[in-house]
Amino acid sequence: MTDNNQTTSNTDSVLSTITSIDQLQAQFSRLQALSRTQPILDWATRATQLDNLDALLSDNQTRLAKAISADFGHRSVSETQFAELFPSFTGISHAKKHGKTWMKTRRASISPLYLPAHNEIQPQPLGVVGIMVPWNYPLYLAIGPMIDALTAGNRVMIKMSESAPQFADAFAKAVAHYFSADMVCVVIGEVDIAEAFSKLPFDHLLYTGSTAVGKKIMAAAAPSLTPVTLELGGKSPVIVTHDVNLESMVNRVMMGKTLNAGQTCIAPDYVLIPRQYHERFISLAKEWMQEHYPNIDNNQDYTHIINHAQFKRVQGYLQDLPADSIHQLTDVAVNTETRLMPPVIVTEPAADSDVMQNEIFAPILPLIHYETLNDAIQFVNARPRPLALYVFGNDDDDIEKVRTHTVSGGVCVNEVIIHVAQHDLPFGGVGHSGIGAYHGKTGFERFSHMKPVFVQAKINGMNLLLPPYGELFKKGMALLLK
Repeated sequence: MTDNNQTTSNTDSVLSTITSIDQLQAQFSRLQALSRTQPILDWATRATQLDNLDALLSDNQTRLAKAISADFGHRSVSETQFAELFPSFTGISHAKKHGKTWMKTRRASISPLYLPAHNEIQPQPLGVVGIMVPWNYPLYLAIGPMIDALTAGNRVMIKMSESAPQFADAFAKAVAHYFSADMVCVVIGEVDIAEAFSKLPFDHLLYTGSTAVGKKIMAAAAPSLTPVTLELGGKSPVIVTHDVNLESMVNRVMMGKTLNAGQTCIAPDYVLIPRQYHERFISLAKEWMQEHYPNIDNNQDYTHIINHAQFKRVQGYLQDLPADSIHQLTDVAVNTETRLMPPVIVTEPAADSDVMQNEIFAPILPLIHYETLNDAIQFVNARPRPLALYVFGNDDDDIEKVRTHTVSGGVCVNEVIIHVAQHDLPFGGVGHSGIGAYHGKTGFERFSHMKPVFVQAKINGMNLLLPPYGELFKKGMALLLK
């Protein structure tokens, strides 16, 4: 752990918390220089950083959860424990268990033609990694990338979301206490600092957020050829087959849609379902809400919308829809002042409506009917590729058809969202839903240079390939070129 005195206002000192563009550029230059002169090559140093991260979370989990709740107006501490703290702790444990093995130079196969030489792959730290954190899961989406970057031996700069200022402040103070500023620093500020951050020539930049902003991040990184990983979200569909267990499916879909009040990049965005299931789905969803979120207007387990701008946006989606297509799942009305938004189901919204054109990021769930499974697959494939796809059913052939004929960042079968917590699976998008993936070994390799090395044997036949090219060479080439 480090002393809080590192967060000094002296501009000549190393800062753990950055609040201005001048500080940002100075700190980046320092970390970049350190990464070139003092690369972190040993496991002991990397393991210590993971221990520090574990201690930070253990000692501050209540304080950080309360800060998140304050930013949202209200978010369940239990929800933060389940969706942010739990995968963070297990991610650290996974990295500590496997990181020493991941960082070892490994043998790679070689063509018999080049024997007795051999090939190796040598993982090396990239240097300085930039992480841009969104507001919806500000703890896990800071900690998760940090785990991978630190395990790979990098120094880290983290830009917190300006939409979650209380958490940003609490997290910055915690980082300053547990990490040297030469290893990790936190950047706090508005859009101008975010823009400056995205233009720094990081060795790798990871951004989590909207597709629209992701395009700007990629453009900002392009002049310095900074490699980027973009986790962007999109409209993650649910495909329900004809032989589904309806009660089980509704249970899982409603869990995914109400978690964080739908403010999840991999929340079920809309449901493609046979028409005959519409009324039963709505009925079961109402029963589910009564069982799991009774008295929702005063329920400590239910999260509110993050701010008034987001609240106004999603209310606008509903105002543009026919009233008879909106099905309330509770008897409680929306509360503009507290930003409480009970879940609703929307049946058959027009394809050009805002609710079907934009990522919803709220507890609004469209139901859209299809006639054949091919129709459902074509509906998904006609749109930008989603970050996640969920398929529910009991027929293995139907499920395999959906898996084979659609492309998405990830898939869950008879489940939603849980794939994000699997540390042995890569997590990332494809196309409009993102570029690149991380988590676990994939994340370690994302933030490493996997350097190829060819090691020649002391005794080898390479001199046979040198000019002048005689008959032996020509015969050998004729044989190889066949």
